[in-house]
Amino acid sequence: MKCPFCSNSETQVVDKRDTEDEKTTRRRRECLKCKNRFTTYERLELTNLIVIKKDGHKESFDRNKIKVGILKACQKRLVTDEQIEKVLNNIEIKLKDSPDPEIKSKDIGELVIKELKKLDKVAYIRFASVYKDFTDVESFEEELKKLKR
Repeated sequence: MKCPFCSNSETQVVDKRDTEDEKTTRRRRECLKCKNRFTTYERLELTNLIVIKKDGHKESFDRNKIKVGILKACQKRLVTDEQIEKVLNNIEIKLKDSPDPEIKSKDIGELVIKELKKLDKVAYIRFASVYKDFTDVESFEEELKKLKR
């Protein structure tokens, strides 16, 4: 594992813990050169899942694409990296449990929406505004009304 600060490849694990769902291992590492510490996560990777996009083309599942969207939605919110990892793990587990190895991007978006709604209402609205393609203030207001119910 390379140090993100100095790119040295010699690091040592100083702490190791499994997350609550026991699907991910969190490791605290220290660079032997610069002595900076950083965190890494180890998890099972889904390799055979295919995502069917809106236009019909297919591509391999990429967890990082979901993570980027969630991080943008959670920007400047009181949401921890651990909470985001838990959301990602929940989504990945549901996708893995699907009997069909091909899943529509729309279905993945719905899973993200449900998880964000439980995690943080503002992050949910941010993600929903892009995902549901709000075109005017009325669309936004309607979604807020649904959230308040």
